[in-house]
Amino acid sequence: MTHAERMQQDREQVEHWLRQCFAGREPHGDIYDAMEYSLLAGGKRLRPILLLETCRMCGGDAEAVLPFACAVEMLHTYSLIHDDLPCMDNDDLRRGRPTNHKVYGEATAVLAGDGLLTACFETMLEAQVDLPAERIVAAAGCLARAAGARGMVGGQVLDMAGEGHALALAEVEELQQLKTGALISAAAEMGCILAGGSEDQRAAVRRYAQKLGLAFQIQDDILDVEGDETLMGKPLGSDQENEKTTFVTLKGVETCRELVAKLTQEAMEALSAFPDPSFLCWLAESLVGRKN
Repeated sequence: MTHAERMQQDREQVEHWLRQCFAGREPHGDIYDAMEYSLLAGGKRLRPILLLETCRMCGGDAEAVLPFACAVEMLHTYSLIHDDLPCMDNDDLRRGRPTNHKVYGEATAVLAGDGLLTACFETMLEAQVDLPAERIVAAAGCLARAAGARGMVGGQVLDMAGEGHALALAEVEELQQLKTGALISAAAEMGCILAGGSEDQRAAVRRYAQKLGLAFQIQDDILDVEGDETLMGKPLGSDQENEKTTFVTLKGVETCRELVAKLTQEAMEALSAFPDPSFLCWLAESLVGRKN
């Protein structure tokens, strides 16, 4: 099986699990419809794939940790719903479709995000898996730290505060480390935790994911300037429209391309002590040339 085939297999397993997770729930208005509208809207599923593959690389059973991978995607989806709200970025499109609040209204969109956030931890803590309880608790704690004020929420606060203001490079790096990088790093580290990886392995996986997350965000900034709207599924130029300082604003497109290549190489080097890091190295390289 090629790496591309394995990634597709991982993605299909995640999609299948996500389609089943709210099936049969007693409806309460249209809250589950709103939650599924965004959760099942597609996307790269990068974060759950990272969890599955770091678990596999560290000697764990990737299929057994599917509930945790899907929980991470629930949390990521909640953040996208809230990020699109009128009080945040006020976006009309996400993945080529109207954003959640455009379809269900702002109040239901807020609650759909809240529902996915809490369902994420419910999913992890009720998972019927043959794993030591301390690993489950450690994985949930890792995700909680990445999602809160020390991570993604803190990054969003900095992002909103930075609109209309020129930011220094260090400020943009901190913002993206929290808003984007924290969840990518947590997803990878959770896979290592659930596999029973050592502290040294966890540290190496964190280094990999932090470099990967920063490269991913810089590539995202490049695509916001010169990407294909059809492939992106949303209008380009939103960063400029919202007066946000980005890596491209500060460094220019060509320098940013060089930074992406350098960070990708550093990410791969972080995994040098693992017996077979080939899939995660391939994944890092594949993200360099992504178009969406």
